[in-house]
Amino acid sequence: MPQPLVSHIYTADPSAHVFNDKLYIYPSHDRETTIAFNDNGDQYDMADYHVLSMDTPGGPVTDHGIALRDSDVPWVSKQLWAPDAATKNGKFYLFFPARDKENIFRIGVAVSDKPEGPFSPEENFIPGSYSIDPAVFVDTDAGNEAYLYTGGIWGGQLQCWVEGKGRAEIDMDGNERQLAFDESLSGPHEPSGEGVRALGPRVALLSEDMLSLASPVQEIKLLAPETGEPLLADDHERRFFEAAWMHKYRGTYYFSYSTGDTHFLAYATGTSPLGPFTYRGRILDPVLGWTTHHSIAEFGGKWWLFYHDCELSKGVDHLRSVKMREIVYDEEGDIHLKE
Repeated sequence: MPQPLVSHIYTADPSAHVFNDKLYIYPSHDRETTIAFNDNGDQYDMADYHVLSMDTPGGPVTDHGIALRDSDVPWVSKQLWAPDAATKNGKFYLFFPARDKENIFRIGVAVSDKPEGPFSPEENFIPGSYSIDPAVFVDTDAGNEAYLYTGGIWGGQLQCWVEGKGRAEIDMDGNERQLAFDESLSGPHEPSGEGVRALGPRVALLSEDMLSLASPVQEIKLLAPETGEPLLADDHERRFFEAAWMHKYRGTYYFSYSTGDTHFLAYATGTSPLGPFTYRGRILDPVLGWTTHHSIAEFGGKWWLFYHDCELSKGVDHLRSVKMREIVYDEEGDIHLKE
């Protein structure tokens, strides 16, 4: 049984990257709370970020301390949820979701000269951003373009963005539509019914300075391999729920994600960072805890899955711990956990 990377604090939602030949992990920081479990996720009342690092797989883990606090960010009201980090042009960028002063989840960005921070936040959230779970993929093999992936249903509010007057988005058929935020759809709401498409994650190109969007947000198509059509909303064991992640292996783009209330980590593959992606299978079966959240990175000549569970807290849902396991690829490019 893998052990937590650290046990002096509770950590979750790990985003792992190799910077300067060292592995850096950017988790959220769980803390004790008296808020009862609910479908909006209010019990996940995180207020700051720590950065972890290690020099070798399985080696000692360094906690570099607090890299960013909610009180540092002018637009944030609460809940610094799952972050990610990226580097470009000699700078390091921490991308994070939080509720703004109107209780709507947005994506912010903070900048540092060092991968461990501390990070200095921009005064406002990224214009046009919404929902949760930012993941940034810098395609170093294709023009060094950077892509921002986001989205999470239920507490992540993705389902709250509906047709109406508001900001523009490109839907999965390539049509522009206007969106507005409908607060009444907060909580465990998502599309359902025979033939209804599942909500897809979102993606946009980031600007060269990594501080704004350089393209319209668009919905990603996740396709069923047996039909070539988008996954359906009632396909709970395969449809997207949250926790987008992108990595590249032998020229193929791997988009992985959490199925949420069915507790799987799943993945799909494609030939473009914008999709479409065809469902391939599961990476991880359910762990102890309501859901899971992950990242995948190559380090020390091997590939690793980073995830969390609630073993250390003996099942307390909002007190999670980050772990890592080796993964391998077969000749077809399918992912397997190494036994």
